Amino acid sequence: MKADLPLLPGMPTDDGTEPVFREPWEAHAFALAVSLHQRGLFTWPEWAETLALQIGAAQARGDADLGDTYYRHWLAALEALVRSEERRVGKECRSR
Repeated sequence: MKADLPLLPGMPTDDGTEPVFREPWEAHAFALAVSLHQRGLFTWPEWAETLALQIGAAQARGDADLGDTYYRHWLAALEALVRSEERRVGKECRSR
């Protein structure tokens, strides 16, 4: 894994150094998050904060946090960040 993208708390790993995926869509969600970060859509601290908020909200709704829903939280966090960026870009376009 790249040094500038540290493992996040709760991330499923094989040996504590590399992420592990149960299904192909989980790897795709991971790759999408890394790609959007590298393209500047969000910083890694913004990503970590958004992911933590999604996990906290899921736990408040009763998610048992057994690790099997971890990447579902990634998808929810990605959706939240993309919606936020869409709103920001929309405001910029309207102000021109």
